[in-house]
Amino acid sequence: MPRVKTGIVRRRRHKKVLKLARGFYSGRRKHFRKAKEQLERSLVYAFRDRRQKKRDMRSLWIVRINAACRLNDINYSRFMNGLKLAGIELDRKILADMAMNDVAAFTALVAQAKKAIA
Repeated sequence: MPRVKTGIVRRRRHKKVLKLARGFYSGRRKHFRKAKEQLERSLVYAFRDRRQKKRDMRSLWIVRINAACRLNDINYSRFMNGLKLAGIELDRKILADMAMNDVAAFTALVAQAKKAIA
């Protein structure tokens, strides 16, 4: 079996990793081994945080809805229960946007939720 040198294959692999490591600090962008270690960790963070971002956004929406509800003399849980009883199926993203940008429509939703509860 002939001897195979890995020159071109290794160079391509190293270039691929170093290209992805652009923007890393110090030797982590210049040295292959350090870059590879940091890149693996960075990809793990990216995978984890794509899921974490969804949680963070939902939490932000709930805070915004709750703040708008309290301006209308109702708390978040009673408001959401009232919407469910009234048969209004709007998700938290839309509700939070309405609470910030369309106060009149949100106030009408609160009125409907209060009426459904009582």
